[in-house]
Amino acid sequence: MKLIAKGGMLAACLAVAFASAVGSASDVRAQTYPSQDIRLICAFPAGSGADVLVRFFAEKLKPLVNQTVIVENKVGAGGHIATEFVGRSKPDGHTIYVFAGTGVAAMAAMFKNPPLDVAKSFQIAATINRQPFMLVVDAKSPYQNVKELTEAMLKKGDQASYASAAPPGTIMGEIYKQKTGVKAVEVNYKTAPDSLNELTSGKLDYGMHDPVFSLAQQREGRLRILAVSTGERLAASAELPAMKESGVDMDLTIWWAAIVPAGTPKPVVDQINKWFVQIVSTDEVKGFLNKFGGDPFINTPEKGQEMFLKAISDWKEFVKIARLPLM
Repeated sequence: MKLIAKGGMLAACLAVAFASAVGSASDVRAQTYPSQDIRLICAFPAGSGADVLVRFFAEKLKPLVNQTVIVENKVGAGGHIATEFVGRSKPDGHTIYVFAGTGVAAMAAMFKNPPLDVAKSFQIAATINRQPFMLVVDAKSPYQNVKELTEAMLKKGDQASYASAAPPGTIMGEIYKQKTGVKAVEVNYKTAPDSLNELTSGKLDYGMHDPVFSLAQQREGRLRILAVSTGERLAASAELPAMKESGVDMDLTIWWAAIVPAGTPKPVVDQINKWFVQIVSTDEVKGFLNKFGGDPFINTPEKGQEMFLKAISDWKEFVKIARLPLM
Protein backbone atom coordinates (compact mmCIF):
# COMPACT_ATOMS: atom_id res chain seq x y z
CA MET A 1 0.00 0.00 0.00
CA LYS A 2 2.85 2.36 0.82
CA LEU A 3 4.43 1.72 -2.59
CA ILE A 4 1.15 2.55 -4.30
CA ALA A 5 0.80 5.70 -2.27
CA LYS A 6 4.34 6.75 -3.13
CA GLY A 7 3.68 6.00 -6.81
CA GLY A 8 0.53 8.09 -6.68
CA MET A 9 2.38 10.96 -5.04
CA LEU A 10 5.11 10.73 -7.69
CA ALA A 11 2.54 10.83 -10.48
CA ALA A 12 0.85 13.82 -8.88
CA CYS A 13 4.16 15.62 -8.50
CA LEU A 14 5.03 14.93 -12.15
CA ALA A 15 1.62 16.23 -13.23
CA VAL A 16 2.11 19.43 -11.24
CA ALA A 17 5.62 19.85 -12.63
CA PHE A 18 4.35 19.33 -16.19
CA ALA A 19 1.53 21.84 -15.73
CA SER A 20 3.99 24.31 -14.24
CA ALA A 21 6.38 23.86 -17.16
CA VAL A 22 3.57 24.38 -19.68
CA GLY A 23 2.38 27.45 -17.81
CA SER A 24 5.92 28.83 -17.65
CA ALA A 25 6.36 28.29 -21.39
CA SER A 26 3.10 30.15 -22.05
CA ASP A 27 4.22 32.98 -19.80
CA VAL A 28 7.53 33.25 -21.63
CA ARG A 29 5.75 33.33 -25.01
CA ALA A 30 3.43 36.04 -23.73
CA GLN A 31 6.31 38.11 -22.41
CA THR A 32 8.11 37.99 -25.75
CA TYR A 33 4.94 38.39 -27.86
CA PRO A 34 4.84 39.69 -30.48
CA SER A 35 8.28 38.56 -31.63
CA GLN A 36 7.71 38.95 -35.39
CA ASP A 37 5.41 40.58 -37.94
CA ILE A 38 1.68 40.25 -37.26
CA ARG A 39 -0.48 39.21 -40.20
CA LEU A 40 -4.11 40.26 -40.35
CA ILE A 41 -5.90 37.92 -42.74
CA CYS A 42 -8.67 39.34 -44.93
CA ALA A 43 -11.02 36.95 -46.73
CA PHE A 44 -11.96 39.33 -49.56
CA PRO A 45 -10.12 41.30 -52.26
CA ALA A 46 -8.32 44.59 -51.87
CA GLY A 47 -10.80 47.46 -52.09
CA SER A 48 -13.74 45.43 -50.79
CA GLY A 49 -15.70 46.55 -47.73
CA ALA A 50 -14.05 43.82 -45.67
CA ASP A 51 -10.61 44.90 -46.87
CA VAL A 52 -11.29 48.52 -45.88
CA LEU A 53 -12.22 47.39 -42.37
CA VAL A 54 -9.21 45.08 -41.97
CA ARG A 55 -6.74 47.70 -43.20
CA PHE A 56 -8.29 50.31 -40.89
CA PHE A 57 -7.68 48.05 -37.90
CA ALA A 58 -4.19 47.20 -39.12
CA GLU A 59 -3.29 50.90 -38.99
CA LYS A 60 -4.72 51.24 -35.49
CA LEU A 61 -2.86 48.14 -34.32
CA LYS A 62 0.61 49.21 -35.55
CA PRO A 63 1.45 51.71 -32.78
CA LEU A 64 0.35 49.26 -30.08
CA VAL A 65 2.33 46.17 -31.08
CA ASN A 66 5.78 47.59 -31.92
CA GLN A 67 5.95 45.27 -34.91
CA THR A 68 5.07 45.46 -38.57
CA VAL A 69 1.42 44.67 -39.24
CA ILE A 70 0.72 43.14 -42.65
CA VAL A 71 -2.66 42.63 -44.29
CA GLU A 72 -2.84 39.46 -46.40
CA ASN A 73 -5.83 38.87 -48.68
CA LYS A 74 -6.67 35.17 -48.90
CA VAL A 75 -9.50 35.34 -51.42
CA GLY A 76 -11.96 32.73 -52.60
CA ALA A 77 -14.91 30.48 -51.82
CA GLY A 78 -16.80 33.17 -49.91
CA GLY A 79 -14.18 33.38 -47.19
CA HIS A 80 -13.62 29.65 -46.73
CA ILE A 81 -10.07 29.71 -48.15
CA ALA A 82 -9.00 32.33 -45.60
CA THR A 83 -10.83 30.47 -42.84
CA GLU A 84 -9.03 27.21 -43.56
CA PHE A 85 -5.69 29.02 -43.86
CA VAL A 86 -6.03 30.58 -40.41
CA GLY A 87 -7.33 27.36 -38.86
CA ARG A 88 -4.16 25.56 -39.99
CA SER A 89 -1.78 28.39 -39.01
CA LYS A 90 0.66 28.25 -36.12
CA PRO A 91 -1.18 29.18 -32.88
CA ASP A 92 1.25 31.82 -31.70
CA GLY A 93 -0.78 35.03 -32.07
CA HIS A 94 1.07 36.26 -35.16
CA THR A 95 -1.79 35.30 -37.51
CA ILE A 96 -5.07 37.06 -36.71
CA TYR A 97 -8.22 36.62 -38.77
CA VAL A 98 -10.34 39.78 -38.87
CA PHE A 99 -13.63 38.43 -40.12
CA ALA A 100 -17.25 37.81 -39.17
CA GLY A 101 -17.34 35.29 -36.34
CA THR A 102 -20.76 34.35 -37.67
CA GLY A 103 -19.20 33.74 -41.09
CA VAL A 104 -16.69 31.28 -39.64
CA ALA A 105 -19.49 29.63 -37.67
CA ALA A 106 -21.49 29.21 -40.88
CA MET A 107 -18.71 27.10 -42.38
CA ALA A 108 -19.73 24.20 -40.13
CA ALA A 109 -23.20 24.24 -41.66
CA MET A 110 -22.40 24.94 -45.31
CA PHE A 111 -20.10 22.01 -46.08
CA LYS A 112 -21.10 18.37 -46.41
CA ASN A 113 -17.61 17.50 -45.18
CA PRO A 114 -16.10 20.65 -43.61
CA PRO A 115 -12.31 20.86 -44.08
CA LEU A 116 -12.05 21.97 -40.46
CA ASP A 117 -14.01 21.43 -37.27
CA VAL A 118 -14.46 25.15 -36.65
CA ALA A 119 -15.57 24.65 -33.04
CA LYS A 120 -12.19 23.07 -32.28
CA SER A 121 -10.04 25.11 -34.67
CA PHE A 122 -10.61 28.70 -33.58
CA GLN A 123 -10.54 30.97 -30.57
CA ILE A 124 -12.27 34.35 -30.49
CA ALA A 125 -9.67 36.75 -29.11
CA ALA A 126 -11.84 39.89 -29.30
CA THR A 127 -15.14 40.96 -30.78
CA ILE A 128 -15.16 44.17 -32.83
CA ASN A 129 -18.61 45.16 -34.02
CA ARG A 130 -22.12 43.89 -34.67
CA GLN A 131 -24.19 44.83 -37.67
CA PRO A 132 -27.40 43.90 -39.48
CA PHE A 133 -28.43 42.99 -42.98
CA MET A 134 -31.01 45.36 -44.43
CA LEU A 135 -34.28 45.19 -46.32
CA VAL A 136 -34.09 47.75 -49.15
CA VAL A 137 -36.37 49.01 -51.91
CA ASP A 138 -35.99 51.51 -54.74
CA ALA A 139 -36.05 55.06 -53.35
CA LYS A 140 -38.90 55.83 -55.78
CA SER A 141 -40.89 52.85 -54.54
CA PRO A 142 -44.29 53.55 -52.91
CA TYR A 143 -43.41 51.26 -49.97
CA GLN A 144 -42.54 53.26 -46.86
CA ASN A 145 -42.41 50.40 -44.36
CA VAL A 146 -42.32 46.60 -44.12
CA LYS A 147 -46.10 46.33 -43.67
CA GLU A 148 -46.79 48.12 -46.96
CA LEU A 149 -44.20 46.02 -48.79
CA THR A 150 -45.57 42.77 -47.37
CA GLU A 151 -49.17 43.60 -48.34
CA ALA A 152 -48.08 44.36 -51.91
CA MET A 153 -45.88 41.24 -52.19
CA LEU A 154 -48.69 38.99 -50.95
CA LYS A 155 -50.83 40.30 -53.80
CA LYS A 156 -48.08 39.68 -56.37
CA GLY A 157 -47.53 36.09 -55.22
CA ASP A 158 -44.73 34.33 -57.10
CA GLN A 159 -44.50 37.24 -59.54
CA ALA A 160 -42.65 39.16 -56.81
CA SER A 161 -38.84 39.02 -56.78
CA TYR A 162 -35.95 40.18 -54.63
CA ALA A 163 -32.16 40.46 -54.71
CA SER A 164 -29.52 38.88 -52.50
CA ALA A 165 -25.76 38.60 -52.79
CA ALA A 166 -24.56 36.78 -49.66
CA PRO A 167 -25.75 33.94 -47.42
CA PRO A 168 -27.10 36.29 -44.71
CA GLY A 169 -29.24 38.00 -47.36
CA THR A 170 -30.59 34.66 -48.54
CA ILE A 171 -31.35 33.66 -44.95
CA MET A 172 -33.01 37.00 -44.15
CA GLY A 173 -35.10 36.65 -47.30
CA GLU A 174 -36.25 33.13 -46.43
CA ILE A 175 -37.14 34.01 -42.84
CA TYR A 176 -39.12 37.01 -44.10
CA LYS A 177 -41.06 34.80 -46.52
CA GLN A 178 -41.71 32.10 -43.95
CA LYS A 179 -42.97 34.58 -41.36
CA THR A 180 -45.20 36.52 -43.76
CA GLY A 181 -46.32 34.05 -46.43
CA VAL A 182 -44.70 36.11 -49.20
CA LYS A 183 -43.81 33.95 -52.25
CA ALA A 184 -41.19 36.19 -53.88
CA VAL A 185 -38.50 34.59 -56.02
CA GLU A 186 -34.89 35.17 -54.99
CA VAL A 187 -32.43 36.46 -57.59
CA ASN A 188 -28.89 35.90 -56.36
CA TYR A 189 -26.05 38.16 -57.50
CA LYS A 190 -22.29 37.85 -57.19
CA THR A 191 -22.11 41.24 -55.43
CA ALA A 192 -24.74 43.63 -54.07
CA PRO A 193 -23.85 46.43 -56.57
CA ASP A 194 -24.63 44.01 -59.40
CA SER A 195 -28.30 44.12 -58.37
CA LEU A 196 -28.60 47.92 -58.25
CA ASN A 197 -29.87 48.52 -61.81
CA GLU A 198 -32.61 45.91 -61.43
CA LEU A 199 -33.67 47.34 -58.06
CA THR A 200 -33.85 50.93 -59.29
CA SER A 201 -35.50 50.01 -62.60
CA GLY A 202 -38.36 48.20 -60.91
CA LYS A 203 -37.44 44.75 -62.25
CA LEU A 204 -36.94 43.61 -58.65
CA ASP A 205 -39.29 44.51 -55.81
CA TYR A 206 -36.82 44.57 -52.93
CA GLY A 207 -33.39 43.41 -51.76
CA MET A 208 -31.74 41.88 -48.70
CA HIS A 209 -28.27 43.41 -48.59
CA ASP A 210 -25.31 44.23 -46.37
CA PRO A 211 -25.21 47.57 -44.52
CA VAL A 212 -22.15 48.96 -46.32
CA PHE A 213 -23.91 48.78 -49.69
CA SER A 214 -27.38 49.64 -48.36
CA LEU A 215 -26.36 52.74 -46.42
CA ALA A 216 -24.20 54.06 -49.25
CA GLN A 217 -27.06 53.72 -51.73
CA GLN A 218 -29.51 55.34 -49.33
CA ARG A 219 -27.13 58.28 -48.89
CA GLU A 220 -26.96 58.61 -52.69
CA GLY A 221 -30.76 58.62 -52.88
CA ARG A 222 -31.02 55.40 -54.89
CA LEU A 223 -32.42 53.00 -52.29
CA ARG A 224 -34.62 53.23 -49.20
CA ILE A 225 -33.94 51.03 -46.16
CA LEU A 226 -37.13 49.71 -44.57
CA ALA A 227 -35.74 47.62 -41.70
CA VAL A 228 -32.74 45.81 -40.23
CA SER A 229 -32.36 42.11 -39.46
CA THR A 230 -31.22 42.42 -35.84
CA GLY A 231 -33.59 41.71 -32.96
CA GLU A 232 -33.38 45.33 -31.83
CA ARG A 233 -32.38 48.67 -33.29
CA LEU A 234 -28.67 49.43 -33.39
CA ALA A 235 -27.18 52.75 -32.29
CA ALA A 236 -25.48 53.13 -35.68
CA SER A 237 -28.87 53.30 -37.41
CA ALA A 238 -31.28 54.08 -34.58
CA GLU A 239 -33.79 55.57 -37.01
CA LEU A 240 -34.24 52.21 -38.75
CA PRO A 241 -36.73 49.76 -37.22
CA ALA A 242 -35.85 46.13 -36.58
CA MET A 243 -37.81 43.57 -38.58
CA LYS A 244 -39.26 42.32 -35.29
CA GLU A 245 -40.79 45.77 -34.67
CA SER A 246 -42.32 45.50 -38.11
CA GLY A 247 -44.08 42.26 -37.26
CA VAL A 248 -41.48 39.85 -38.68
CA ASP A 249 -39.87 37.88 -35.85
CA MET A 250 -36.16 37.46 -36.61
CA ASP A 251 -32.77 38.16 -35.08
CA LEU A 252 -29.99 37.83 -37.62
CA THR A 253 -26.98 39.68 -36.25
CA ILE A 254 -23.58 39.62 -37.95
CA TRP A 255 -20.62 40.24 -35.64
CA TRP A 256 -16.96 40.65 -36.49
CA ALA A 257 -14.03 39.52 -34.41
CA ALA A 258 -10.28 39.09 -34.15
CA ILE A 259 -9.91 35.31 -34.40
CA VAL A 260 -6.84 33.15 -33.77
CA PRO A 261 -6.11 29.43 -34.19
CA ALA A 262 -7.15 27.24 -31.26
CA GLY A 263 -4.25 26.47 -28.96
CA THR A 264 -2.96 30.05 -28.95
CA PRO A 265 -1.66 30.61 -25.37
CA LYS A 266 -4.17 32.37 -23.17
CA PRO A 267 -1.80 35.21 -22.22
CA VAL A 268 -1.38 35.93 -25.94
CA VAL A 269 -5.14 35.79 -26.53
CA ASP A 270 -5.63 38.17 -23.60
CA GLN A 271 -3.06 40.58 -25.05
CA ILE A 272 -4.82 40.62 -28.43
CA ASN A 273 -8.11 41.25 -26.63
CA LYS A 274 -6.53 44.16 -24.76
CA TRP A 275 -5.32 45.73 -28.01
CA PHE A 276 -8.66 45.48 -29.76
CA VAL A 277 -10.63 46.69 -26.74
CA GLN A 278 -8.35 49.75 -26.63
CA ILE A 279 -8.92 50.39 -30.34
CA VAL A 280 -12.67 49.77 -30.42
CA SER A 281 -13.25 51.96 -27.35
CA THR A 282 -12.21 55.17 -29.13
CA ASP A 283 -14.68 57.69 -30.55
CA GLU A 284 -12.86 57.61 -33.90
CA VAL A 285 -13.39 53.88 -34.30
CA LYS A 286 -16.99 54.12 -33.12
CA GLY A 287 -17.59 56.70 -35.85
CA PHE A 288 -15.90 54.50 -38.45
CA LEU A 289 -18.00 51.46 -37.52
CA ASN A 290 -21.22 53.50 -37.36
CA LYS A 291 -20.59 54.75 -40.90
CA PHE A 292 -20.78 51.15 -42.10
CA GLY A 293 -23.87 50.34 -40.05
CA GLY A 294 -22.08 48.66 -37.12
CA ASP A 295 -21.99 49.24 -33.39
CA PRO A 296 -18.79 48.69 -31.37
CA PHE A 297 -19.04 45.30 -29.70
CA ILE A 298 -16.65 44.49 -26.85
CA ASN A 299 -16.45 41.14 -25.07
CA THR A 300 -13.94 38.98 -23.23
CA PRO A 301 -12.38 36.05 -25.11
CA GLU A 302 -14.48 33.71 -22.97
CA LYS A 303 -17.74 35.46 -23.86
CA GLY A 304 -16.70 35.69 -27.51
CA GLN A 305 -16.05 31.95 -27.64
CA GLU A 306 -19.41 31.24 -26.01
CA MET A 307 -21.11 33.38 -28.68
CA PHE A 308 -19.12 31.60 -31.39
CA LEU A 309 -20.25 28.14 -30.29
CA LYS A 310 -23.86 29.34 -30.15
CA ALA A 311 -23.50 30.84 -33.64
CA ILE A 312 -22.37 27.45 -34.98
CA SER A 313 -25.63 25.95 -33.71
CA ASP A 314 -27.72 28.90 -34.94
CA TRP A 315 -26.26 28.81 -38.45
CA LYS A 316 -26.99 25.13 -38.87
CA GLU A 317 -30.63 26.06 -38.38
CA PHE A 318 -30.37 29.13 -40.64
CA VAL A 319 -28.91 27.06 -43.46
CA LYS A 320 -31.80 24.60 -43.16
CA ILE A 321 -34.35 27.45 -43.19
CA ALA A 322 -32.79 29.03 -46.28
CA ARG A 323 -32.24 25.65 -47.95
CA LEU A 324 -28.74 26.76 -48.91
CA PRO A 325 -26.91 24.22 -51.11
CA LEU A 326 -24.10 22.46 -49.28
CA MET A 327 -20.61 22.68 -50.71
